[in-house]
Amino acid sequence: MGLPNSAESPLPVRTVARSISEWVARLGRVWVEGQVTQVSRRPGTVYLTLRDPVADMSLSVTCSRQVCEAVVPPLREGDRVVVHAQPDFYTGRGTLSLAALEIRPVGVGELLARLERLKVLLGAEGLFAADRKQRLPFLPRRVGLITGRASAAERDVLENARRRWPAVEFEVREVAVQGHLAAGQVIEALGELDRHSCVDVIVIARGGGSVEDLLPFSDEALCRAVVACLTPVISAIGHEPDSPLLDLVADLRCSTPTDAGKRVVPDVHEESTRIRQLRDRGRRVTAGQMDREQAGLEALRSRPVLADPFTLVHVRAADVLALRERARRCTGARLTAAQHDLDHVLARVVALSPQATLDRGYAVVQDEDGRVVRDADAVPPGSDLQVRLASGTLLVTTD
Repeated sequence: MGLPNSAESPLPVRTVARSISEWVARLGRVWVEGQVTQVSRRPGTVYLTLRDPVADMSLSVTCSRQVCEAVVPPLREGDRVVVHAQPDFYTGRGTLSLAALEIRPVGVGELLARLERLKVLLGAEGLFAADRKQRLPFLPRRVGLITGRASAAERDVLENARRRWPAVEFEVREVAVQGHLAAGQVIEALGELDRHSCVDVIVIARGGGSVEDLLPFSDEALCRAVVACLTPVISAIGHEPDSPLLDLVADLRCSTPTDAGKRVVPDVHEESTRIRQLRDRGRRVTAGQMDREQAGLEALRSRPVLADPFTLVHVRAADVLALRERARRCTGARLTAAQHDLDHVLARVVALSPQATLDRGYAVVQDEDGRVVRDADAVPPGSDLQVRLASGTLLVTTD
């Protein structure tokens, strides 16, 4: 603050407070937009609390009764307003507030225009992209439900879901579904259910309402919390024409809470019918396959080789016998032919043998040296000769 001070020479509180007040007074007048979360009317002065629609921040606002009563329609909690104010630091209590000089309600047209700008911003960041959306579980173990206390939306979701799947379990969180506290409570309940280990899907449900009533479900902080949620989120806000930004960032958008109750769980009767149809189809396919295999077996059994397995053996045995007989005949014929050839050769040998000549009455004369005598004049008288007959040998002496 520019004032000389030290631990030995500290500044008094009044000096610091006046310095802060003078510094705040130099800020000048500002236009501030926010949501009215508290209105306290006192004689002569109205006290407001102005909350930031995105961040968890608020400022105190004071204004005269004339400024507050000039707002049409009358100012109430939850309204979005634009305030022209002068920052003021109250030195008596050390509090900062805005002294409002003018308050303008934000109309529906302006709200829709701002929502459209926010929609473009979130879309440019990819928060609406289909590829980031999670698939819903086929049969969740437990369904988280965020809805208003004892609301028709809660009843619609519970009744329709249990009618389709009676065993479904719910983890219900009752929160404010309109007004300045709605977005914060929904975000808190969403974080709690997302951390719940048994919750597989979360439904955020609310009945229909005006654009102002549904504003909390277009809250930027809520949209970003849904995107960061690890559990799939279903949006079931209002009726078919209603389209808050929550519908665009949720993993599944349902037109009504009743539609959410029908889509969060499967229909037990439909699934039973589907199982029965699949079972019948499997039975038919199995029976058909068995019939085809049975027909194949019958065809195989009807073949001669399987009808009488020894047929092939008998056929082959007959072939073996025929071949053996043929071999015997061939061998016998060859032996007979060889025997004939041998007899012929033997007859020729016998015919050419000297013994045969002897058998016909001839004799072979040999001298003492065993030489055959062919000429009688060549044998001197008194020579000993050997006469070989067909049977036996004679020794003779020549005269």
